[in-house]
Amino acid sequence: MKEVYLDYAATTPTEEQVINKMYEAYKKAYGNPSSIHLIGRRAKGYVEEAREIIANYVGADPKEIYFTSGGTECDNWAIKGTAYAKQKKGKHIITSCIEHHAILHSCEYLEKQGFEITYLPVDEYGSIEIAELKKAIREDTILISIMMANNEMGTLQPIKEIGEIAKKKGILFHSDAVQALGSVPINVHEMNLDMMSLSAHKIYGPKGVGAMYIKKGVRIDPFMHGGAQEFKKRAGTHNVVDIVGFGQAVQMLKENDKAYVIHYKKIRDYLRERILQEIEHVQLNGHHERRLPNNLNISIGYVEGEALLLSLDMEGICVSTGSACSSGSLKPSHVATALNIGDDFIHGTTRFTVGRFTSLEDIDYTVDKLKEIVTRLRAMSPTYRERNK
Repeated sequence: MKEVYLDYAATTPTEEQVINKMYEAYKKAYGNPSSIHLIGRRAKGYVEEAREIIANYVGADPKEIYFTSGGTECDNWAIKGTAYAKQKKGKHIITSCIEHHAILHSCEYLEKQGFEITYLPVDEYGSIEIAELKKAIREDTILISIMMANNEMGTLQPIKEIGEIAKKKGILFHSDAVQALGSVPINVHEMNLDMMSLSAHKIYGPKGVGAMYIKKGVRIDPFMHGGAQEFKKRAGTHNVVDIVGFGQAVQMLKENDKAYVIHYKKIRDYLRERILQEIEHVQLNGHHERRLPNNLNISIGYVEGEALLLSLDMEGICVSTGSACSSGSLKPSHVATALNIGDDFIHGTTRFTVGRFTSLEDIDYTVDKLKEIVTRLRAMSPTYRERNK
């Protein structure tokens, strides 16, 4: 049985160059970066090198990059840290209904503490409407948090335009850029970002390490309390080896991101065309053009997502019905629901995300198996049989 991994949006394999750099750090940078002795200073040097690489890639100053345990911590920090720091000014936050659960659940937590949250709807492509954002802004609005790219549908949001609006209104602007890093150009100043969430494991780096961009002059409450690490804003002994791996993963983006994107688009478009041409009753979800280059989200009519997912898995094909963070629930995701996908299609919503190691042969195998599975599942569907009498 062939194995085909098409769930790169959930996580990516760690690149060999990243592993080699991490191994080097294991051997040479085993000291505590907070120690002032030789080996501690060496470890700190490795950390600061990674910080500079990441900062340069997104147009930030190294002192604006704070290492965390991942995107979820960054999102929690941005939402809660801003809320607590700015609550005397106001208690209103604006986000969208299709954000990652790290944002949505943080907002729900704050609602229980007296904060008010506006959840912007999205259009049929999964994009917020600027007019709706402008209408939602109030005198007591302290934060706008809109993801750069949706992790399920792949739709890119108008981040620069949102940033301009927030800047004019004097409102802090945060964006979860975990899925966007390496796939779309990011410049924090051009986008008028005050805060941004990043994670290593989506860009062929290690799991368990992320980075938060916080613009100079922006004051938010610390999320972790303890020591004076990360410029006294994020306590805890540095995860040196994984930070080094993150830096190396970004260095590879700096050298190769355009080539990666070309590869993603080639493979993704081939997958899309084969599916749309060879399987009937298939709907493309998300924006057709303004989307991540490696993302294909489709709804296959008259099949159940659980049966589809398990059938593909039995053929060695790894895909997802939505965000990996929602695993354990095979109900339609909050993102698919927000796009108002029809009842006959929503349960067959499937996310295919390609990566650096995906080949055209992988796609041919996948589509050939998908066609067989869809035909078999539809043969058992009363709705499909009724429609095709």
